[in-house]
Amino acid sequence: MTTVKQILQVKGHAVYTIQPDNSVYQALEALVNYNVGALMVLDAGGHFLGVFSERDYARRVVLKGRNSRETFIHDIMSEHPISVREEDTLEHCMQLMTDKHIRHLPVVDAQQRLVGLVSIGDLVKQIMREQQHTIQNLEKYISGAYHG
Repeated sequence: MTTVKQILQVKGHAVYTIQPDNSVYQALEALVNYNVGALMVLDAGGHFLGVFSERDYARRVVLKGRNSRETFIHDIMSEHPISVREEDTLEHCMQLMTDKHIRHLPVVDAQQRLVGLVSIGDLVKQIMREQQHTIQNLEKYISGAYHG
């Protein structure tokens, strides 16, 4: 079974972050600049506090009639989000995302330090790689070229 660690080895451990005292407008600029759907919220000491996503913006700013330049991340971020560990499986991540209707999972270590982020897109890409590998092996088997 594929683990989160294996997905991060392919994807990388880069995570885009923002601080809780930043404005929502600054966060939106970062989402656009990085072309991502979520930012991890870290305090000045680098401790993981939560997640700011496009969904948070839509539900907690736009629909509430708030001003994105005057609203701060700490006011609307998703605190204590569901997270996973590097040893968790792709299947476990898919189940969490499906059950909880989320698109991003922070990856934390045993000390709850942020070590990466996996998205639904990352998981789908991994599933597609695995399926392609299986198809190639089946084609080799059928043609008699498979040796192992």
